[in-house]
Amino acid sequence: MSEQNPGFFRRLFRGIATAFRFIRNSVLNIVFLVLFITFISVIFSGEEQVEVPPTTALVLDLKGDLVEEKTWVDPVEAAIEESTGGSEENPEVLVRDVVKVIENATRDDRVKVMVLALAEMGGGSQDKLRTVGSAIEKFKASGKKVYATGTYYGQAQYFLASYADSINLNPNGTVLLEGYGSYPMYYKNALEKLKITTHVFKVGTYKSAVEPFIRDDMSPEAKEANKAWLDELWTTYKTQVAERRGFDVSNFDETFASLYKRISEVNGDMTEYALKHKLVDTVLSRENFRKEIIAIVGEDTEEQTFNQVSFQDYHHLVIPKHAMPNPLTDKVALVIARGTIVDGSVKPGMIGGDSTSALLRDARLDDTVKAVVLRIDSGGGSAFASELISEEIRLLKAAGKPVVASMGAVAASGGYWIAAPANEIWAAPTTITGSIGIFALFHTAEQAMGTLGLNVDGVGTTELAGFSSGLPLFKGLQPDAEKLLQMMIERGYDDFITHVSNSRTTDTRKISKEDVDKVGQGRVWTGTKALEFGLVDKLGTLDDAIASAANMAGLKQYDVQVAEQKLTPQEMFMRDLFATAKVQGWLPESSKQASPTRQLLKQLDRELSLLSQFNDPNGVYSFCFSCEIN
Repeated sequence: MSEQNPGFFRRLFRGIATAFRFIRNSVLNIVFLVLFITFISVIFSGEEQVEVPPTTALVLDLKGDLVEEKTWVDPVEAAIEESTGGSEENPEVLVRDVVKVIENATRDDRVKVMVLALAEMGGGSQDKLRTVGSAIEKFKASGKKVYATGTYYGQAQYFLASYADSINLNPNGTVLLEGYGSYPMYYKNALEKLKITTHVFKVGTYKSAVEPFIRDDMSPEAKEANKAWLDELWTTYKTQVAERRGFDVSNFDETFASLYKRISEVNGDMTEYALKHKLVDTVLSRENFRKEIIAIVGEDTEEQTFNQVSFQDYHHLVIPKHAMPNPLTDKVALVIARGTIVDGSVKPGMIGGDSTSALLRDARLDDTVKAVVLRIDSGGGSAFASELISEEIRLLKAAGKPVVASMGAVAASGGYWIAAPANEIWAAPTTITGSIGIFALFHTAEQAMGTLGLNVDGVGTTELAGFSSGLPLFKGLQPDAEKLLQMMIERGYDDFITHVSNSRTTDTRKISKEDVDKVGQGRVWTGTKALEFGLVDKLGTLDDAIASAANMAGLKQYDVQVAEQKLTPQEMFMRDLFATAKVQGWLPESSKQASPTRQLLKQLDRELSLLSQFNDPNGVYSFCFSCEIN
């Protein structure tokens, strides 16, 4: 028997290997067959033709947050998530797409009214909401009416709804306008319980980015600074909404006592409260609202509602899937810098020192590009990556191509660093900017090591040995090492204010380092205040910045070319494949309502994910944690 065992086992393992190869090849063949069939279906089926009734309403049913640039999502992962009953985690809508849709609807004689159905619209900063609102006002100026309807209006939804001729609220609906707040999460006590030591190196009285790691509450200095710009944003919100709605700013409830008094006067009826205080114009059920719009645009008897075209359908109709740039026209390149600034190359939704620099370099080397607009929506990040991007801006200027920085919701810390070298800086009145300061942050676990019964020991040729490989994590930082790091941060801050002073000083203005330091120190300002201090040149929209860049380049006729990262052929194929599959309904959709617990976990996950993005090679950052508004 023993002589036969080797042959037996060889045959056994050979059979197992054959079976494994068969299963593997079968699975791969099935996957390939499914993809091939899907691909053929995409080629030959074509997208469904959008039909617009001769008299119709454009339903602006936006789904997701309003953004300047969509965050890259792997199409395969997204498809798998949706096919298993999930939904897109954080859906987004491009502001420029919304504006284009409204502009086309303004010129389209078939579209008689617009209906704002904003139940699934997420957040949107005031500058983005005003950009969409401006397009709505032009729609109204053409003689067409705008109606808003909904069951619940949060702050962003109501700001946009206030542009409507009439706001309808469902009989069981609510309008809740809370104001603005900044409430970061603090970790000091938790880190102490884990015996983690926090080492902070910073410059700036108001540089509160590191406070969550060294305090359990917001410092008086941070509260003072944050309260100032939050109050300014809230005042702007109230003033603009009150003007459009025709009531006084005192109509906003800012205390629970005031809200309780007013709601108790209507026996706790939130809908009656909204109607009485002119927050809404009508209280109609969905069916009665449909009847009102049917009277204007006619009825779709098949769907038993008013004639309508959705935002998504109209978007497919008026915006080409793949726009081909005209090679014969001069261009103003629009480079979007949205998200945290990190070292290296990253996908859209973040700013990479290498990837964003590459977009600027492409614009410099493209003979058809005569000017560049850098649209910034960032609280900062890596100081090293910020300087790489700044260097490309200086090279663009040296090549004779003007660069205009346009600030969106936030352009603070590293976001301001990359704006500073531009020929001109535009901001919205509500832009959060400044926060000129830097910091370094290290956590060490030398106390936790003993608790866990662990130790690290050895010898090195110098005191510096092991520093870059993470030895301080286990052994802690020596006092001389701390002094060295603080000195480097102070030098980095001096480099920052020197960079701003040199960049902002021209033939017509002089901004000294001392002037920058006075408004620096990590303090955050609104765009209006930044204009007073000379940190920005003008207040206006992205369109204003584009027009200014074209004027600097002497352009009368030009196209705006959005600079986008080049996808690999495989990424382009998969993106188009699954995008078409989603449009044609091959992938199921579902929605999940986030519970308070889920929201808390998402906030914690978001903040920890942010820390994981900090990859500056020198460990030096210019970032504004408090710039995120709740």
